[in-house]
Amino acid sequence: MRFYNRQHKHYCGIDLHAKTMYVCIINQAGETLLHADMKTAPECLARSIAPYREDLVIAVECLFTWYWLADWCTAQGITFVLGHALYMKAIHGGKAKNDRIDSEKIARLLKAGMLPQAYAYPARMRATRDLLRRRMMFTRQRAELSAHIQNTVSQYNLPGLAARTDKKAGRDSIAAHFPDPVVRQMVALALSVIEHLEEELRVLEQDLAMKAKAHDAFAYHLLRSVPGIGRILALVILYEVEDIGRFPTLGQFASYARLVKCAKESAGKKSGYSGKKIGNAYLKWAFSEAAVLFLRGNPDAQKAIARLASKHGKGKALSILAHRLGRAVYVMLRKRQPFDRERFMATL
Repeated sequence: MRFYNRQHKHYCGIDLHAKTMYVCIINQAGETLLHADMKTAPECLARSIAPYREDLVIAVECLFTWYWLADWCTAQGITFVLGHALYMKAIHGGKAKNDRIDSEKIARLLKAGMLPQAYAYPARMRATRDLLRRRMMFTRQRAELSAHIQNTVSQYNLPGLAARTDKKAGRDSIAAHFPDPVVRQMVALALSVIEHLEEELRVLEQDLAMKAKAHDAFAYHLLRSVPGIGRILALVILYEVEDIGRFPTLGQFASYARLVKCAKESAGKKSGYSGKKIGNAYLKWAFSEAAVLFLRGNPDAQKAIARLASKHGKGKALSILAHRLGRAVYVMLRKRQPFDRERFMATL
């Protein structure tokens, strides 16, 4: 957990919503200078903070509406801090909760140096990262439609399909497999949507690869040098990491990617683990997928994982491999060096 602890003359906490925002500004002495509800608009905020612009810092909670405020603060030369929503227990654990109270709590946490920070992703690559995340949603929709067709076969106790729903070859014969005309219409509709999604995803993936090469072609090709990391996984890692320099240590990167367990300990006694859902779920998915793909056509890696599986079990063995791949990617991006297969296998 990182805290923002720089000192300023004025501290501004904003409880930000789509249409309204509650603004609280306090000074170094802790006196409230402004506490007002206003419309969510840059001009309203500019008028309100005008008397307190000298050495001002603005903080908001990490919710979906923060993009415009971060960009506006950057353009205005105002320090912006993004609070980590899962760590801000002073807000969510209060007896009473409303916009007025929340905005003041954010301002006072900021002044006390106790505001837990989230990473304010810069605007240069932010939109492309969001587009890549939407691609994952459409991919899941395509998989759900394919699964629905297979479930319909079982629902009507029909023989198995001769063609695969995820392959274009032979897909035209799938609808005719269902004798009921209404069911056939339903399946044909699902197949039509699948074909449309596939075409859109094909174009989108090509476009995303071109954008990645424009943003950081060297890092993109470095990631592609790892066996098991193809075009999509390289895109996910590149855009979710953004700048490897924001992780001073390997441990911080592994924690952010959910590749390590966080132990709960008090008075020398361990009481299990926590924080499984704190970190970047997309990086966790990418390295887990890379671990499975790394084993394909790699007998040496398969033998190493078999040894780990005999000791820890198959699931933990794959988690260890995902962690090792995460470590390798961190070193590669820090040193700007391609993947060293022999060295990696020696450590595995």
